[in-house]
Amino acid sequence: MSRLLVAAGEASGDLHAARLISALRRDVPDLDLFGLGSDELVAAGMQQIADSREISVVGITEVLKILGRAKAIFRSLLEEVDRNPPDLALLVDFPDFNLRLARELHRRGIPVVYYISPQVWAWRQGRVRLIAKCVRRILVLFSFEADWYRERGVEAMHVGHPLVDEVPELPQIWDSADPTENGLRLALLPGSRRSEIRALLPAMLASAERVTRTREVTTQLICAPSIDPEELRASCRELAPDLAVELVTEDRFATIAGSHVVLCASGTATLEVGLLGTPMVVLYRLKPVSYWLARALVDLPAFSLVNLVLEENAVPELLQGEANPRRIAEEALRILDDEPTRSRQRAALARVRPCLGATGASERAAKEVLACLPARV
Repeated sequence: MSRLLVAAGEASGDLHAARLISALRRDVPDLDLFGLGSDELVAAGMQQIADSREISVVGITEVLKILGRAKAIFRSLLEEVDRNPPDLALLVDFPDFNLRLARELHRRGIPVVYYISPQVWAWRQGRVRLIAKCVRRILVLFSFEADWYRERGVEAMHVGHPLVDEVPELPQIWDSADPTENGLRLALLPGSRRSEIRALLPAMLASAERVTRTREVTTQLICAPSIDPEELRASCRELAPDLAVELVTEDRFATIAGSHVVLCASGTATLEVGLLGTPMVVLYRLKPVSYWLARALVDLPAFSLVNLVLEENAVPELLQGEANPRRIAEEALRILDDEPTRSRQRAALARVRPCLGATGASERAAKEVLACLPARV
């Protein structure tokens, strides 16, 4: 039996890790899993030492609030490692936690595979030295990442992006014969972490109210699997009691494809929306101190993954104070009303799927993990 430690700290990492594990079990059906994760990894058979939702936040100052719990989870994982050492550790994204964990595992002689690269090529590049020392192999989603790591002495393998398999190709509402026959639909994706939702949902709802004053629009709020729907319902009643909001907990991809425009939190969700071809406005807000520190440390031409992948400003990005109800509503209405603007964005989004690589990313990642597992006697 092979024993594997898995540590995934966010909803997208939890999902991608679970897909990898499912593929790995075809070769190692008796795999023994334990670690940090949420519902997807638990469903994949992981013994949950802690739920990643407890420590999944955005922003530097926000991290301070969960630091005590993060330290306790860190200790619990290492206690289990010391009690019954794994053959291999699979660390998924979540770099502030997982790179520290990689260092401790390296000290204990536990080989580490890192899946979904920390964006060290964008900020805090010095972390690559830790990765080179403590990580046996890093599995990256984008081809340029593999080249960047190899130039710095890290064994990196480009496996492609699992979203290519996870997000289906669906008919897009703007391609129908009469796209507005049943009215306009606005979708809200405020994120998969409570801190994101607290930062973005009030402005999203207020902007939706502005749009509905001049257009006949149905507002749909898509609930991430990591969020309690009742919490979102209560937030909507408190923040926008006069706005009719449909809460969507299933068929999120069909809802996005059937929407005319999406207001989207920056992150993996922008790639999901891009793969489905739906026009979007991307929003990002941090507390002032977190934003100031990020500006000082990050050197990127864009903050949304979809624009970074496309290497152009294909979709509008509203950052910090710009992510206010008036500006958000203006950008949403521009997409709804201005056909050239909408067509340019949709043409750019049509390139997202080819840019993310071939299908089978989870299977390729699983083969790399299998290659790093010690041979069983």
